Amino acid sequence: MVDNSDFTRREFLKKTALTAGAASLGLPNNMMGNNLISKSKKMLTMARGHSWFEREPLIHSYGFKGGYITRLWQVVSQLKDAEGNKSIGLGVQSPLWSDSSITSLWGESGSNAIMFNLTSRALQILSGQSFDTPIQMIEDAFDEVHAYGIKLTNNTNLRKTFTLNALTSVDNAAWLLYAKQNKIDSFTELIPSDYREAFSHKTETIASIPSISYSTSTSGIEEIKNSGQFFIKIKIGSPGSQQEMLEKDMHRIKLIDSSLRSATTQAISNKKFYYYLDANGRYHGKETLVKLLDHCDRIKVLDKIAIVEEPFPEALEEDVSDLGARIAADESAHTDKEAQKRIEMGYTGIALKAMGKTLSNTIKIAKLAHDKGIPCFCTDLTVNPILVDWNKLLASHLPPFPGLKVGLLETNGSQNYKNWNHMISYHPRGEASWNKPKNGLFTLNESFYRESGGIFLEPDHYKNL
Repeated sequence: MVDNSDFTRREFLKKTALTAGAASLGLPNNMMGNNLISKSKKMLTMARGHSWFEREPLIHSYGFKGGYITRLWQVVSQLKDAEGNKSIGLGVQSPLWSDSSITSLWGESGSNAIMFNLTSRALQILSGQSFDTPIQMIEDAFDEVHAYGIKLTNNTNLRKTFTLNALTSVDNAAWLLYAKQNKIDSFTELIPSDYREAFSHKTETIASIPSISYSTSTSGIEEIKNSGQFFIKIKIGSPGSQQEMLEKDMHRIKLIDSSLRSATTQAISNKKFYYYLDANGRYHGKETLVKLLDHCDRIKVLDKIAIVEEPFPEALEEDVSDLGARIAADESAHTDKEAQKRIEMGYTGIALKAMGKTLSNTIKIAKLAHDKGIPCFCTDLTVNPILVDWNKLLASHLPPFPGLKVGLLETNGSQNYKNWNHMISYHPRGEASWNKPKNGLFTLNESFYRESGGIFLEPDHYKNL
């Protein structure tokens, strides 16, 4: 829902978005280069674009990465072409996830305002341009948008994920405009042929993964226990020094396991619960992580830990193959280039976060992982119901996760958005059976694949913004 107290800031953003293009960065206006045009499909052409947003409040503060958020900006980008085609692309901003250093300096509202400015700048850059595919669009626009982000934040070390997060709504709109221009009405056909092998599966069931943050209450954990969900994401990397963090994390994992220890599931044959630890780069060295894993072994939790995601800061380039757990990359795998580096360091899983790093970029990462035999799974950004189905489409076309016969999809919006049930009504297919997990599983029927999760249907609520 729209927060009217944000009116003044919106007017400010509107003004700065209109004047941002006048700022000279000393960069060329057209960074496309000479690219070959696909003979089988029309080029993606854009005449102009617009963007807007509304802020959705959370039920309670959501703690991760050593900080907290209280609301999430839902960004809407509209693209038009000269023939009158229009498309609506959605995105959810998460500055704390994408670059916590910006949030710590600018605060929650300030860092969101900066990210939205990057979205506006991207639309200015792309207006009047043509591209072979949205993948090429993101490749060509990224450097200039990122340079603008560095200028706004005065931070030469601005993380790529911050800029990619800002580009997500534009990228989603570009894919839908590309689909209209080429009369594409299925997700499978939308994926360029060079990348389709990585998305050649059709999974019947996907595990719905909830998230337990620092602030999730004991009653919230009990609700997860009673929901039938069996693959549980636990946010570690608690606030404080490294020693304080470790002590809090050890206590938190023991507490969570005490609540869930007696739980069983009918969703998979071994009836076992699995834990997925997400540190968001808060562990500054292997020694500290080893202490946590040793603690998990002592309290008989280690065999339940299926994934340890992004334990270390990106700058810590150290082999992880000796840790005795599946270490997965998330934020550090900004693009396929960084993902390749992580694979070489012994990472044996990659979290695909298409709604945080753009679908275009994620497609390339998934292809690399497929070629290297590295399993992938799909993670949330606490996205809205429509974007859950974008993530679900990716998860449904990936091979089942090793050791399981199901795909993996984190989705925690229902736990965190104050108005989640109302937001479902914004989704043209929000009440479809495939959006109602049972025993912790989404069941994907023929209708889901035929309709591509409803992503090609225009959402009236966001269109009317």
